Formats: sequence, structure tokens, C-alpha cells
Amino acid sequence: MTASVPLYQAKAELFRTLGHPVRIRVLELLQGGPHAVHELLTNIEVESSNLSQQLAVLRRAGLVSSSRDGATVLYTLATPDVAQLLLYGRRILAAMWADQEGMLAELRESADKV
Repeated sequence: MTASVPLYQAKAELFRTLGHPVRIRVLELLQGGPHAVHELLTNIEVESSNLSQQLAVLRRAGLVSSSRDGATVLYTLATPDVAQLLLYGRRILAAMWADQEGMLAELRESADKV
């Protein structure tokens, strides 16, 4: 991504990158510290080739980094801000679901009155 890209476009690309369940799960797991591919595979039910593709997307986007420990490649979050972004995502979802539960309760109450 170059500096000539408008900020809103760069943000859209970031959110597109986050728009895959396997990528989100990888980022969640990496919040606990570095993981090798075989460790990630035990927690994510995908083929190793699919996981490798998703890790490559996350690396290219700058969300994860990799390093070698002997023959093992370890993946880590590139910045703690990624974990904060996931936390904010959970907070937004919790607020949305709380609103939906409130609306559902109101609907149930009004249906009981009919």
C-alpha cells in the first residue's frame, strides 16, 4: 500500500483483510503469544494449505509477522493494536446483540398483550 492511497481506502482494505473467519481466528489465537502452524492447525479446522494462504494474506497486510526458531516458523501479531481492534470488535458486537435482545423482549411483551 502506498502513501498515495486515501486513508478511507486503506481502512477499507484493512477491513476486507479481516473479513474472513479463519483470519480472525488466527489473530485471536495469536493474542496468546507466538504460535507455529501446527499449533494453529490444532485449534482451527482447516486444511494446512488453506491456513498457509490465510497467514500469507495476514503477513502481506502487516497484521502478523513471522520468525524462525530452527526449522519452525512462529507467527505473532505485528502490533498489540491488532488485539485492541479485536477487543473493540467484540465490544461492538456485544452492544449490537444487547440492543437486539432488548428489541426481542419488547416484541415478546407486545405479542403477549395481543
